Amino acid sequence: MDENPGWIKLHRKILENPIVLKDAEYFMVWVWILLKAAHVEKRSLFNGKEITLKKGQLLTTRKYISNELRINESKVSRILKFFENEQQIRQQTSNRNTLISVTNWDIYQSCGQQNEHPVNNKRTTNEHPVNTIQEFKELKNDKNIYKNIAHPDTAAEELFDKLWVLYPAKKGKGQVSLSAKKRLLKVGYDEMARAIDRYKAELEKDSNWRKPQYGSTFFNNGYIDYLDANYVPDEKTVVKKKGINQFNSFQQRDYNSADLNSIEQRLLSRQ
Repeated sequence: MDENPGWIKLHRKILENPIVLKDAEYFMVWVWILLKAAHVEKRSLFNGKEITLKKGQLLTTRKYISNELRINESKVSRILKFFENEQQIRQQTSNRNTLISVTNWDIYQSCGQQNEHPVNNKRTTNEHPVNTIQEFKELKNDKNIYKNIAHPDTAAEELFDKLWVLYPAKKGKGQVSLSAKKRLLKVGYDEMARAIDRYKAELEKDSNWRKPQYGSTFFNNGYIDYLDANYVPDEKTVVKKKGINQFNSFQQRDYNSADLNSIEQRLLSRQ
């Protein structure tokens, strides 16, 4: 019996995501991950320890994915690494399997996704998709963000253009939808600029291996983790800001020229 019965949401905006649409096999692996991910918390074994497998997580291997989808195992490895670099997933690897966590799973999959009766396929053409109605309600009720904006579409485009200048990777601009740009209005320029600065700081810290994701990924949903209410500074970033030596964990001292001269005289007097 399938361990993940039921269905998942597959939003039409997936067609605007250049990461999972890089080629047909990238798309196959992405949808397979969504279908195999846990929809309820459950106990499992990983790296010799019992863990709670959370929603949006799955335990698998590259070989298993390769056999399931008939894709070369080395390409499966490249695809997973690409998804990880673009922050679509996170990976933790043991000597037996890999724990994959889908980023932002709850944003797209949390509302009544499993163990429900199938939706009646005999919908009339006058019915709107559930997702569209929900998105409209959220925008309408979210602090009435358009109340004092005469032309929200124009305002959203202008705000996005200003933010795009700040973003480090100039790819994917055309894949950012108008609805995504309008969501930026409720965040505002100042907070979005801070979110971009935080993301750039993380990129600089890991510049040897980490490259910026496409702008379309960041502005569609990737900025969420960097907003004021969600951002948790990385420990290394905090240490760097405090001026603490990262290797020896002691407070570094700033010396001026007078200090150096005094130290030099003391050393010479001991000779």
